[in-house]
Amino acid sequence: MIEAIHLSKQFGDFVAVRDLDLIVQPGELVALLGPNGAGKTTTVRMLAAILPPSSGQARICGHDVARDAPRVRGMVGLLTEYPGLYGRMAALEYLAFFGALLGLEARQCRQRSEMLLRQFGLWEVRDRHLESFSKGMRQKMALIRAMIHDPPVLFLDEPTTAMDPQSARTVRDAIGELRSAKRSILLTTHNLSEAEELADRIAIIRGGQIIAAGTFAELSQQLLGEPTFELALARSTDLDRALMITRDLVAAQPVGADRLVWQTGEPHLLNPVILERLLTAGIAVYRLAERPRRLEDLYLRIVAEDEALPATR
Repeated sequence: MIEAIHLSKQFGDFVAVRDLDLIVQPGELVALLGPNGAGKTTTVRMLAAILPPSSGQARICGHDVARDAPRVRGMVGLLTEYPGLYGRMAALEYLAFFGALLGLEARQCRQRSEMLLRQFGLWEVRDRHLESFSKGMRQKMALIRAMIHDPPVLFLDEPTTAMDPQSARTVRDAIGELRSAKRSILLTTHNLSEAEELADRIAIIRGGQIIAAGTFAELSQQLLGEPTFELALARSTDLDRALMITRDLVAAQPVGADRLVWQTGEPHLLNPVILERLLTAGIAVYRLAERPRRLEDLYLRIVAEDEALPATR
């Protein structure tokens, strides 16, 4: 659905995107993450056939973004960070205008508009001018505009910016439903918890290049090592005995006065043995759980390691 091969964009002497490769499959949501100025927006603009690439290729549903730009634009929905709504238009009027630009028949556009406005809780204000909308309402309208023609590919740049928690949840739920409808979505966001919740795969871009890509589980295994487990004892006085009993099984480390942590790639084999030994010795355990891994930890680790590499670009 989305394919970039050695994609590059240069503005004068400045290289914004360099030799970028990216594939997004049908029904897949990929989160494109990176610091400000990393090349995310330029990448999206090239894929949406707004900016022509300086070199390399990109295709949307098999259509080249440079040679077949008008068709590509009709196949994508684009939510930009600054949507630029027409404030003097009412919501329904605004959607009818953009629907006509995208070739929708009036009846079809009205049906799509009503469905989407109801989904996002804006049907009751359909006749209000957009200039009276709050920031969150405007962001919802921008997303509806991107979806009005039911595109197979969506590019979403910070889709929940300025939204209250309830509105942001509505948008995230809608994005999840769109993915299950076999659309392909490329999401750029600084909200890492949002990316962790929604994305099938993650691509991290820095200096115009993708420096890491894969599922959260794959990247975690590669960069954070085996999962960490934490065992909490009912009595802190048992800590030293627990360390002695488990030392031939695992290199456990004490955390505070009543907890042990260790890493293992085979928790289904190791952890039951540890629990059995402790309970047999009369050591009470009130919790054993895997420590959660966060995308924020992974992201910061990848960016820090990339910054430490010698400059080659």
